[in-house]
Amino acid sequence: MSKRIADQIDSFKYKGEPIRITIGTLVMTMFCVILLIIATFTQVTVHHPYIPSDTLFFLGQEHTDIETLKHFIKSYDYIPQIPMIFFIVALMGRKFGITAIILYIILGMFFPIFALGGGISYLFEYGFGYILAYLPAIFFAGTLLKGKTDYLRIPVISLVGVVTIHILGILYMLFISTLRQAPWELVSSWIASQSGVQMLYDIFFTMIAMIIGKQLRKLFWIIMC
Repeated sequence: MSKRIADQIDSFKYKGEPIRITIGTLVMTMFCVILLIIATFTQVTVHHPYIPSDTLFFLGQEHTDIETLKHFIKSYDYIPQIPMIFFIVALMGRKFGITAIILYIILGMFFPIFALGGGISYLFEYGFGYILAYLPAIFFAGTLLKGKTDYLRIPVISLVGVVTIHILGILYMLFISTLRQAPWELVSSWIASQSGVQMLYDIFFTMIAMIIGKQLRKLFWIIMC
């Protein structure tokens, strides 16, 4: 390894030198926008063990091994959009992360790249507040990640960042539902589907995404310098 590359790695680890604006970083920013669009329309089925509320009643009856296994395995259809947001900020930093989200929002005003379509009318969709909330969440995460190489901060960043997105998303949803005079049953079902158990998956996968992003950032920083 040459002395120049070694010095760059040391600078990245201990001085937190930001990635410079180059053609390469701009291309990577656009690539991150594409990754976000892909994540928006990607659905992953997650299987994991869990303890249902009827566990004691279930165990008191006779079941086959397969029935028992299925009863304690939960399947959840998950869209990894929020983890992708934090992967981008871990990879590109606050400045380029915010730029990627702004580009994503602008493109969504003209093209159907959001989950339920796109266009100016999407401003009045219940879920648009979650997209707007990406900006303060990325600013917060990027600020805490700047110049830091320890991984103990990632769970805190993931928790606060994800909760910020969901709280702001819910507030925007309540605002739009007030304008539409929507019934509370509809609003509460939207909140439950968007910010119920979904938050737990978001926090868990966001931590993984940020760890991967920080690792790739080291290589990316060296290549772009």
